[in-house]
Amino acid sequence: MNKILVSQPQPAILEKSPFYELVQKHHIEVVYKPFIRVVGVTLKEFRAQRIEILDHTAVIFTSRSTVDSFFHICEEARITVPESMKYICQTEAVALYLQKYIIYRKRKISFADGSFNSLVEQIVKHKEERFLLALSEPHKPELPETLKTLKLAVDPVIFSRTVSADLSNINLADYSLVALYSPSDIKALVEQFGTEQLPPIAVFGAGTLRAAVEAGLTVLANAPTPTVPSMAKAIDIYLQKVAKGEPIEPVQPATDNSNEEFIRTQQHKLAKKTRTRRTTTTTTK
Repeated sequence: MNKILVSQPQPAILEKSPFYELVQKHHIEVVYKPFIRVVGVTLKEFRAQRIEILDHTAVIFTSRSTVDSFFHICEEARITVPESMKYICQTEAVALYLQKYIIYRKRKISFADGSFNSLVEQIVKHKEERFLLALSEPHKPELPETLKTLKLAVDPVIFSRTVSADLSNINLADYSLVALYSPSDIKALVEQFGTEQLPPIAVFGAGTLRAAVEAGLTVLANAPTPTVPSMAKAIDIYLQKVAKGEPIEPVQPATDNSNEEFIRTQQHKLAKKTRTRRTTTTTTK
């Protein structure tokens, strides 16, 4: 039986996993093993960044791990977060997770649909705020760089770190495919197994694909794409090709300039709002 290694925690209910149909369809075994774990920074590490939480009027959260670490640091440092603090979240799931620490009020909590562009648009709507951007290390540089380009008042702060899990009990020779979900997964794989004699690799996300190719790995399946929305679908297509003996070409990162056009659009919006406000002020006088 073919075995696939997935760098994710095992689902609580296997039958509801997106890989369950693959198991039935292709008669494979799926083994779940997280390649990474997230740990919060210490109070000492936070203070070394020389950022004062109470100097800010809004916090940007992109993950639940940074929510946990933010409020843990506040508790340890005996910082009382004012009720006037606003929160802007990458997804509704992260926004709802805030209920673990605060009373959920829509007037001070807003969220995006999970995409980069949607999050930036939410932040731009609150451009008058002084933002604290809660990040995990490593992180994609696009968001802090974009907010800097838009000249918003934002301080990026590391609240958690991703570290490699112990993979010493894994024998990669037992697997016919390894599915990886983040650049940190790639880093953990290369650090502990090198780049030679690895099973075929499947990846999720453009950043993961870039990290894999830059590390010298050969990627034979990837998602999401316009026609392949999920990792399960990408693996399904890959297994079908293998079964038919079809040649499989390595995947290469695509060039995407859409973010540059999006940033220019947001700059135009901010400039237009500023001109409108100045005109209104002049007319009032």
